[in-house]
Amino acid sequence: MSDILVSTEPATGAQLWSGEVGDAAAEVATARAAWPAWAAQSIAYRSEALRRFANVVRTREAQMADLIARETGKPLWEARTEVGAVVGKVDISINAYSERTPTRRMEAALGNKIAVRHKPHGVLAVLGPYNFPAHLPNGHIVPALLAGNAVVFKPSEKTPATGALLVDCFHEAGIPEGVVRLLTGGPDQGRALASQDGIDGLLFTGSARAGMALHRQFADTPHKLLALELGGNNPLVVWNAKDVQSAAVIAVQSAYLSAGQRCTAARRLIVGEREADALVRAILKLLDRIIVGHPHAEPAPFMGPVIDNAAADHLQERFLGLMIKGARVLRRLDRPREDLPFLTPSLIDVTGIDSLPDEELFGPVLQLIRVPDFDAAIDEANRTRYGLAASLVGGSPELYDKFWANVRAGVINWNKPTNGAPSNAPFGGVGLSGNHRPSAFYAADYSAYPVTSSEAEIARASIGEGLRDPNMLED
Repeated sequence: MSDILVSTEPATGAQLWSGEVGDAAAEVATARAAWPAWAAQSIAYRSEALRRFANVVRTREAQMADLIARETGKPLWEARTEVGAVVGKVDISINAYSERTPTRRMEAALGNKIAVRHKPHGVLAVLGPYNFPAHLPNGHIVPALLAGNAVVFKPSEKTPATGALLVDCFHEAGIPEGVVRLLTGGPDQGRALASQDGIDGLLFTGSARAGMALHRQFADTPHKLLALELGGNNPLVVWNAKDVQSAAVIAVQSAYLSAGQRCTAARRLIVGEREADALVRAILKLLDRIIVGHPHAEPAPFMGPVIDNAAADHLQERFLGLMIKGARVLRRLDRPREDLPFLTPSLIDVTGIDSLPDEELFGPVLQLIRVPDFDAAIDEANRTRYGLAASLVGGSPELYDKFWANVRAGVINWNKPTNGAPSNAPFGGVGLSGNHRPSAFYAADYSAYPVTSSEAEIARASIGEGLRDPNMLED
């Protein structure tokens, strides 16, 4: 009898979906068999197929948004923006493929030519996260398919229903079922997929801990592609902000959108000592107004629950740990119902705490750090093994130049939130935030590999040095 995976709604605890746990080896074998025919199609053919996929998603927008909202707990308005990103990814990927991986031909000496073309890797595994269960895996799948790869996609075990719907949309668009495969399951199925001999690479979005485990697992297979998009302990620096209210709004958006469940969410708010109190007062007034509720509630909530009770328990434990270390609570991390993972947005002053944990608190927890000068702010921003996103609010163009030059991150913003990175630009981090394979617009780079060819229509060859004179050879 097959094992069954069940998905529940975080906001209600009700069962939403169930399905049989899949077989990684069988799914990879199916994709492997289907890949050659798909790779043989022209880029124009594959582009048109993916445009049909975008149209299918458009027709099922309400269904997909409702499902994302129910399965993740995020507000319906936010789920709708995620569906829009799924649709928009197709045209962005087509443009990226054209710009990043075009065919190039160059003239060489004696009428020869140099050509640079790109080939697909083969079968790529995609492991998706739960916070954006359609948009983030789609950001890997669409460029991979466009380049001519087949894909085996394992969604997070916390959001399998959204993953199943996404794959169904690809199939409805006429993309062969063998070319996009769904693997349902938990961590065991993810590890099994990553270890299959039949995959040519793995594209992963998730935690740094899981990414490090995959990096170790792939150490003996350097011929296989590994693209890691991991988390962050992201700093938001506010410095000489002329508009305190706007700075507070940016801080709230950075820290609490998606209930803090974004890899680019601000985890640390670094502020000059002289302006910290005014900024804190403005943030606390906004927190008093934030609606935390069911994704379909009216009026619409700003944030819903975190993904499940285990995540809520973990965050509460970590928050208590900061308090034990001596942190000062400015706004508590409350849990209105013990049986559901709703958490209120929290703010905690950790200034001067020794051995502050360098970890990604994946939820609505913002840590305030007061510093005496801007150099100290930069030092504090860099006091992390991660390097995904950072933002400066306030300051002059010269100060932003200094911030940009010295802060270690792959996404650096000015007077903008740390989150909400554009899809038409590269996205990735350094340190524990990735392995130097940025995604989004640059996903085209890891979806195909370049092949350089020296070409001539007629074979002409000679050896100019190192041969004896033929007239001197004995008969």
